[in-house]
Amino acid sequence: MFRAATTKLRQNPRKTVLFASTVAFALATDKGPDKVASPSTYLNPTSSRFWPFPAATTPKPTEAEDSPLHSTDNSPSTSKIPQHLHHLSTMPTLAPGRPENLTPAEEKKLQEFWSLTLKSFGVLDGPVAWSLPPPPPIYNHSEALAAAAAANKSNNGTNGTTHGATNGDSPKKKTSRFGFLSRGGGSKDEEEEQKRKREEEEKKSLEEKERIASLPPQTPEELRFQFWSMVKCDDPDALLLRFLRARKWDAEKALEMMMKTMSWRGRVMDVATVVKEGEGVPFRRGAEDAGFMHQLIAGKSYLHGTDIDGRPVCWVTAGLHFAKDQTERDIQRFTIYTMETARLMLRSPVDTACVVFDMSDFSINNMDYAPVRFMIDCFEAHYPESLGVCCIHKAPWVFQGIWNIVKAWLDPVVASKIHFTTSTKDLTRFIPSHQIPKNIGGTEDWTYSYSPKPPAEIPDGVKDHEDRYTVNTAENIASLAKLEAERRQQVERYEELTREWIKGAAEKKEQRTKVAKELEKGYWGLDKYIRGRGIYDRTGVIGANGEINFYPNKK
Repeated sequence: MFRAATTKLRQNPRKTVLFASTVAFALATDKGPDKVASPSTYLNPTSSRFWPFPAATTPKPTEAEDSPLHSTDNSPSTSKIPQHLHHLSTMPTLAPGRPENLTPAEEKKLQEFWSLTLKSFGVLDGPVAWSLPPPPPIYNHSEALAAAAAANKSNNGTNGTTHGATNGDSPKKKTSRFGFLSRGGGSKDEEEEQKRKREEEEKKSLEEKERIASLPPQTPEELRFQFWSMVKCDDPDALLLRFLRARKWDAEKALEMMMKTMSWRGRVMDVATVVKEGEGVPFRRGAEDAGFMHQLIAGKSYLHGTDIDGRPVCWVTAGLHFAKDQTERDIQRFTIYTMETARLMLRSPVDTACVVFDMSDFSINNMDYAPVRFMIDCFEAHYPESLGVCCIHKAPWVFQGIWNIVKAWLDPVVASKIHFTTSTKDLTRFIPSHQIPKNIGGTEDWTYSYSPKPPAEIPDGVKDHEDRYTVNTAENIASLAKLEAERRQQVERYEELTREWIKGAAEKKEQRTKVAKELEKGYWGLDKYIRGRGIYDRTGVIGANGEINFYPNKK
């Protein structure tokens, strides 16, 4: 078999160069002779071609499961199975380290974390009045039309071909990151280029982390406001526990991590604006946001269905990505938009997502390290304990050298959740066949389509428009202010009960849980004012009150 493969390679000099350079790079970047796998290791057990990646394995225990604090009682829930998990015979198992099954030791750590958190908000010793931002300017339809006309005139001046950037970024045309391959470069050239790209992305990532760390400390009022904005429809305990589990139950390290995340969300990425603009605002901005919209329309990644454990699945079609189609800022905003949308699809006991990278049409022209690094940083630093499993499906040989770079960036816990699948049979170990679209090899007769699109214009009075509640009319500002005042009262009640619970009032636990449910329900009243509508709202996947149904048209 090896002889037949090498004969074919001799017949194609270009493939020979690529094959040789890939193997040379893989060996050069390994950690020692004892780590070099034998040729049989690289044989795909499901086909006759050579396979450079580990086969799909049974998912390893999460860090919470390995924790000495964790409980062994994780029996399946007997609760009624919700609509979006109708294909499961039983409710998914509740993972350890969650609010419902904390051990006494874990609960003590959570109390310690809450004590540090409330202290950072300045409310550990008692309630404090809120410091609220000023109300936004009232929407003026005539001014909005004039601004849109000016933007269109400016875009027409560039023939609408340049994807504009936001927040001060200037558009940058990207060149191929692997242009040396088209010149027939040898393995030494490839290794040097790969090393340069790796160092470049590592440097950028480090600079971004240093920039976040160097930002002026947020005031207690800012921290409190940012935290409760971040909670959304989550159980506040569940949100804190994500950071605790990510930092191995060290409360001080968990607080430091959460502080950086709140600074990143509010001062670096402006997550609230990305969410409020949704798809409608970028769609109506036209060429300025063409890069953001291109990713939605092309279906580069989308949320659909669930895996065998009830996790929502994010399908990423790697073959549709070309760096020149959008700026890095466009990619970052699109990634955040997708992750924030996925958050709304999580329902206890499911609190993580499944990500599938469909690599079946991937070539070297699709590789772009920047978004990969950004996604890794998101999962590890700002959306901790959100990834349940990741499948890299049908990765070609050329991905081997890339993988050697990417895996060096991964935290061991995140790396343990990544599995390579070579066939539909492999993939069905994680996702039922009837939940895998036919174009990926499953039996589900469903294809992503970005339809219907957002309305083109916001009419005067914004009546019957899908984004009518996010427009800052006087009526909307007043309605939102009333809802936010009600939510602040719920937050104050929750903080009060938490202070008593920390001091040892165990009887307050049930009351805290009740208020947490009220906060979750109350969020969906706020949602239409603070989140722009999108394809999942228009197709009925996300209901007005937070109902999730991936098959709204099926009875």
